[in-house]
Amino acid sequence: MTEILVLYYSAHGSVRSMAQLVARGVNQVAGVSARLRTVPPVAPRTQQTEPPVPDEGAPYVELADLEQCAGLALGSPTRLGNMAAPLKYFLDTTGALWARGTLVGKPAAVFTSTASLHGGQETTLTSMMLPLLHHGMLIVGLPYTQPEVSGTQSGGTPYGASHWAGPADDKPLTDEERTLCFALGKRLAETALKLA
Repeated sequence: MTEILVLYYSAHGSVRSMAQLVARGVNQVAGVSARLRTVPPVAPRTQQTEPPVPDEGAPYVELADLEQCAGLALGSPTRLGNMAAPLKYFLDTTGALWARGTLVGKPAAVFTSTASLHGGQETTLTSMMLPLLHHGMLIVGLPYTQPEVSGTQSGGTPYGASHWAGPADDKPLTDEERTLCFALGKRLAETALKLA
């Protein structure tokens, strides 16, 4: 079975919901399954270490998850037009994989959620692409043949799936946003099979 790693950080739940939809899209492709993983939060001063396994939700990612995957979907909320620190912190620990070329030639996709409609969705998506490009991964986006990319009144970009969560993170994913998350996962899984 070919596995796609769906790796995310979610502070309030929107990105977690997106990750679950991306995983459903991956699982829709015969011969491919999704492996959901998250990263622990970080803080400027460590007051308490996180347990090795979160109390609920996806397990914490390990470098072995990246080694074993045939593709990667990476999700983060937006922080000042960039990916959130916990996800960046984890990516900064992948130097040994970079040195060995572990991820070279594997497909990758990105997704994000923002508090405001113009809160940096596309810059966050491209910020997540940069370390993936350094790893030699092949970026998979959403083509304009996917009608929701150009028809949405909420999130959705050719760079990857996105969601407008609202300042209180109280806007549920729209039908278009849900469709784009699912489509991104499916497209990533199909691409991984073609490259295998």
